[in-house]
Amino acid sequence: MNSPPVSQVSYLEITATHEGQRIDNFLVTHLKGVPKSHIYRILRSGEIRVNKGRIKQTYRLQTGDIIRLPPIRVAESVTITPEANILQVLENHIIYQDDALLILNKPSGMAVHGGSGISFGVIEGLRVLYPKEKALELVHRLDRDTSGCLMIAKKRSMLKQLHQILREDQITKEYLALVRGQWNPRVTTVSAPLQKNVLQSGERIVRVNPEGKEAVSEFYIQQKFPIATLVRVKLVTGRTHQIRVHATHSGHPIAGDEKYGDEQFNAQLLEFKLKRLFLHAAKLEVQLPDTKIRVTAPLPAALQDVLQQLDTHYGKTV
Repeated sequence: MNSPPVSQVSYLEITATHEGQRIDNFLVTHLKGVPKSHIYRILRSGEIRVNKGRIKQTYRLQTGDIIRLPPIRVAESVTITPEANILQVLENHIIYQDDALLILNKPSGMAVHGGSGISFGVIEGLRVLYPKEKALELVHRLDRDTSGCLMIAKKRSMLKQLHQILREDQITKEYLALVRGQWNPRVTTVSAPLQKNVLQSGERIVRVNPEGKEAVSEFYIQQKFPIATLVRVKLVTGRTHQIRVHATHSGHPIAGDEKYGDEQFNAQLLEFKLKRLFLHAAKLEVQLPDTKIRVTAPLPAALQDVLQQLDTHYGKTV
């Protein structure tokens, strides 16, 4: 068996097209055929340099930056094509599209990109669906088990524009979540700084920590049940796992949450046919210079059915 070819040391100069893009996202796109895990490893080890210095994976590229790439073993070009039925699901879940932006009502259970044992995700599938769109990139992410509104830029200029708006927390995102117990109607705002951590097992987890980044979520009661509350959540900031951690921090973990949730509550909800995380990105609003985009993603039938079963079991809800 022949070994994959090894590249030589190479240098890249960043143009205005990639101004503001995170270096990890740039490299994942540029180094096609190289596993993401390897890209992050050589970033952490300092083998990749920008302007002769070490950088973090969160570094945002500037016009004129010179990136040094070490010799990298590149896999032979292999096209991984998602199954036809998954492509059909993606196509059927598009809820908005223009010449620069696509918004998907992402199904639960589908990763936004390949990696960690997943050969492909939403972005790989969309690139197969739209082979002529050479600049398709995720604007943001949703957890694999979370459903709902997901933005994909079709042009580099739109990606840069939306990243700037996201950094300024100027995009309105609203979610629906079913949480344990009775949410206190007097508690509408949860403000608790969040910090990412990596456990010894390698699992990434987010925790409330005074030294973390500011994180604010607003919770509004939509429907009450004796064992749970359906809440609408508005993100004031957009941190990783923010709603899930804030809900648990408030004593009301989200139903079906295997990372931050309550095992007994999750088991209880299994009786009502809940087989996934009950978290759905239901609404998205973004103001662009020439237009305002508003989209809503209907609550999936499986989650509607859980609410109906709770309603039927416990009687009239509020």
